[in-house]
Amino acid sequence: MSEDTPYSVRNLLRRLDRAALATALPVQNDTGENGTWPYASLVLVAVDHDLAPILLISDLAEHTKAIRGDNRVSLLFDGTAGLDQPLTGARVSLVGRAVETDDERLKRRFLARHPDAAMYAGFKDFHFFKVVPERAHLVAGFGKIRWLSMAELLPAPPPPALVSAEDGIVTHMNDDHADAVGLYASRLLTLPGEGWRMTGIDQEGIDLRAGGTIARLALPTPVAGPDEARKALIALVAKARAA
Repeated sequence: MSEDTPYSVRNLLRRLDRAALATALPVQNDTGENGTWPYASLVLVAVDHDLAPILLISDLAEHTKAIRGDNRVSLLFDGTAGLDQPLTGARVSLVGRAVETDDERLKRRFLARHPDAAMYAGFKDFHFFKVVPERAHLVAGFGKIRWLSMAELLPAPPPPALVSAEDGIVTHMNDDHADAVGLYASRLLTLPGEGWRMTGIDQEGIDLRAGGTIARLALPTPVAGPDEARKALIALVAKARAA
């Protein structure tokens, strides 16, 4: 599939677990003049069902100080890793506003994606933020450049039934069907290693992790609820066993 379709953009955002965060950092230069400067830094990210990035950042970080003063941000998702010519690959800059959140579901989704973050997620100086996206700038290679509105990227709202059932589906697959999750990685994605776990499921795919390696597997067809998700996961197991 072409890298400049809305589906491909959604897939790129969802399959990456880190991004470059750009903020407007208040600074005072050597002449004493006040102002702001563009400031970019690396952050861990989990993308919610509605494509809103979830961040866990410390009050001590420069980017957090910047957000407190101006919550307009941009996140660069770089999908060019491993390419001989990186500029031929796709990358997406998502533009939006960062808002602090206490939503427990968002916290769980982030920590499922980044389990090691649990050791500091409860610290008083760490807070979760949701970036409410407004539009995206896609560069999918030479001459393939355009802005996309959120209506283009996500034509319909995420299915509420699947969003609500996600935690239970992920827990059930990891606790009761770890062998199936391993087959998804080894047979369908031809990835090495053991200890693969599911970290999330949305209407178009599932997210996997083993140590520091992440992966994404597309569902056969989009799903709207737990029953459809169950059938799709069973179909993927059958496909993996037949591979």
